[in-house]
Amino acid sequence: MKNKDQQLLEDRKQLNRYGYAQELLRDMGGFSNFAISFSIISILTGAVSLYGHGLTYGGPGMMGFGWTIVAFFVMLVAASLAELASAIPTAGALYHWAAALKGIRIGWYTAWINLIGQIGIVAGIDYSCALFADPLLATVFGYTSTDTTTLIVFGVILLLHGILNHVGIKIVAKLNDFSAWYHMVVVAILVVSLAFFTKNGLQPVDYLFQVGQTFSDKPYVLAFLIGLLQAQWTFTGYDASAHTIEETVHPRVRAPWGIYNSVAFSFVFGFIMLAFVTLSIHDAAGAVKSDNAFIFVISEALGGTFGAVVLWLVTFAMFFCGLSSITSFSRMMYAFSRDKGMPFSRHWAEISRKFRTPAKAIWLSVILSFVLALIDYITKLVNPDAGYSTIAFLTAVSVVGLYVAYGIPIYLKLQAEAKGIFQPKHYGPWSLGKWSKPINILSILWIIFISIMMIIPPNQMAAYALAGMFILLIIMDLTYYKKHFKGPQAALEKSIDEIRRLEGEFEDGKH
Repeated sequence: MKNKDQQLLEDRKQLNRYGYAQELLRDMGGFSNFAISFSIISILTGAVSLYGHGLTYGGPGMMGFGWTIVAFFVMLVAASLAELASAIPTAGALYHWAAALKGIRIGWYTAWINLIGQIGIVAGIDYSCALFADPLLATVFGYTSTDTTTLIVFGVILLLHGILNHVGIKIVAKLNDFSAWYHMVVVAILVVSLAFFTKNGLQPVDYLFQVGQTFSDKPYVLAFLIGLLQAQWTFTGYDASAHTIEETVHPRVRAPWGIYNSVAFSFVFGFIMLAFVTLSIHDAAGAVKSDNAFIFVISEALGGTFGAVVLWLVTFAMFFCGLSSITSFSRMMYAFSRDKGMPFSRHWAEISRKFRTPAKAIWLSVILSFVLALIDYITKLVNPDAGYSTIAFLTAVSVVGLYVAYGIPIYLKLQAEAKGIFQPKHYGPWSLGKWSKPINILSILWIIFISIMMIIPPNQMAAYALAGMFILLIIMDLTYYKKHFKGPQAALEKSIDEIRRLEGEFEDGKH
């Protein structure tokens, strides 16, 4: 059994073999690595903020069947990513894996697609928090909640997250650890409250699996598929365990488990929570017509003060979720920038001497996330009759951006295996073995399917936004990529075989 100093030395040497120095503070344990992804998934953010979306399109059956279907396929995607994290343990993660497996150009595109998704997920999470916090604050301070006040609260939340991330990974890691336990405790409080104190009692269990009811103008099957956005957006951001891999002790084992377990635990806790919330509904039509379906359901079930306390607990969970998402986003940006993948890369790759955090990358993450929501706010001022919600727009952008970025290295690994380039010896200690190929294939098929479903009407605005971003990406390819981007150090200087040879020598004691 290695002591921590020995393990840190080995982790540093592993990173050096990929051409990188240990700049970030490596202080995260296995639970902290799990906690950051679990906090970003945050069943108290995605499943809650889009509860009305799921209920509108799929009815109560969305919570029983929709959540379970999505969770099954997402666990396959998570397992596929966990395998790659164990094989290539760097903070660049998705884009670094793609570059090592195929080439630096595809790695560059993967990074930018991931960045698009990261902007969407940070904006979506913190905007969700603002949607809950603003009406609660309005009640306390006596003002009227509007789109403008929500945007202001959103900006304040982003500011607080930037400050906390700036001052250091230690405090963020502790808050993430707390956040993981907090999510579990709040879910328990919510479930117990609804189980024993719901005013009109709970519906029969089969209500949770009732299909055929939709409050939209779509045929039920199509409506149900559109409603999957609720669960699919919840299960995003678990690549954070890979983006913080250079800050994790014994990362080739702990980070893969962090990725996989964060999804598995979220599925179980999320299902229990959604079951009791849905079984407490006695006026589904009223919930759908309200400004916030989840707030409506909790208020109707638990009443004034008690319901408000529960909603405050949920809002704080969303706050912790946003904090973790800024951590993940900034680390990905830092890793990409140290390879000169972004304009003005030297700034975004700069590490604060005092706090040993990528401070400028953190603040750029905050600014970009605010700008995405601001563009939507201005669009709605120009077109007040827009038939989509801000949260649906932000979440659809993040789902497509992130999952396409997830799918690229998984597909490239399959391609490399077919050509004999990536072989069993290249796997890390966390591997799916003989199940790797079928799980990878199912993951790719699900990503293709869900990406299409997330951009069809009524989410066509997300399609327009993504199309605009991809056009900008092509322009950047022609103007920036060829002149400046040299690729990850590992992709340039070492083949996978050479990396594995050096690792074998190290394990045999030759280094």
